[in-house]
Amino acid sequence: MKYLIYSVLFFLFPDHLFCQHNKESIDSLLRTYYKDNVPGAFVLISKNNHTIFKKGYGLANLQTKEISSNTSFNIGSLTKQFTAFSIVQFAAKKQLSLQDKLIKYFPGFNTKTGSLITIRQLLTHRSGIIDHYAFTDTSHIKHAADTDVLNAVKNIDSTYFIPGTKYRYSNTAYCLLALIIEKISGMPYNDYIKKNIFTPLSMRHAVVLQTGKPIYNQAYGYDYDSSNNKFSKLDADEAIFFSTEGDGGIYASADEYLLWYQSLQKPLPVNKSTVQKCRSPQFMIDTLNKLSYGYGWFVSEKDAVKAVYHTGSNGGFRAIVFSVPSENYMITIFSNRTGIDLEKLVQQINEILGVTNNSFTKIEALVSFINSSPIFAPCKEII
Repeated sequence: MKYLIYSVLFFLFPDHLFCQHNKESIDSLLRTYYKDNVPGAFVLISKNNHTIFKKGYGLANLQTKEISSNTSFNIGSLTKQFTAFSIVQFAAKKQLSLQDKLIKYFPGFNTKTGSLITIRQLLTHRSGIIDHYAFTDTSHIKHAADTDVLNAVKNIDSTYFIPGTKYRYSNTAYCLLALIIEKISGMPYNDYIKKNIFTPLSMRHAVVLQTGKPIYNQAYGYDYDSSNNKFSKLDADEAIFFSTEGDGGIYASADEYLLWYQSLQKPLPVNKSTVQKCRSPQFMIDTLNKLSYGYGWFVSEKDAVKAVYHTGSNGGFRAIVFSVPSENYMITIFSNRTGIDLEKLVQQINEILGVTNNSFTKIEALVSFINSSPIFAPCKEII
């Protein structure tokens, strides 16, 4: 997965700047990216609890099903927001501690790693846990689940670095967090998220992917091949790790995601502290640019106001949510195709609306900078 870290200079702008001319400019921009007869995207922009732009482009599938505001997209790593929120809420209720070690919830985990890595380190991508992809036995599975991730890493006695000392983005970590949610709640991850988030927020059709179960108004993901200008399906049946849950399993429409965003902007008293923690810096990734990871969110504090955002990539799906909480401003783009730079597109939309992005840093460059020491350091050397 690829992610772009933003540093943002946000010029405060009144609602009247969301004029018809700006809407037409945004629509014209989006039409240069998304054509009518190929997979596309849905774009929603919200300001001060008003949806000031929403429009679908292209096809939800190549059988000519058009994209709408209730088309269900896989939102990839935006799922991490929901996983993190649930874990931090458990901590607020004293049902777990963020300092708990992995070994507490997975007694069969290798003690050299399980006794070092904490829940908080998993949340902030600083556990150093080894990625599961190369260690998963895929010979007998078509759709990997979070339990397959656990089985792949539980016996590994090494980490990429001393847990807690550095940053390395980890889907493995969030699969394990989903399994911890199951252990604490006593119910499957998908049932817990539905009961405690989707249903209370009236996200009626949002679901966590369960292989073989239908998804309402579902879009399919497609990979774009620029060499022949063609699209090929790249979805759960084409990608083994597409179906893991806690790191990227949620399907939701843009309209439904807006309900989630609005709940974060005006949280209930019981949830206020949890929301604040999730969208606040918890581990500094880049001190110079004041770039941090919260719990399930990237956080930029380089400029006058805080920007909170995340991207998602799963199969042929791409997604991005960019927000400035203090201005109650959000851009959501859910796409079912590869080959378009959503980060650049958000920057262009922001420029139309007077929101100027100051700089961009590729996450790959950031990781290589932070992890300049030898990778794959055995835990036995640090115990």
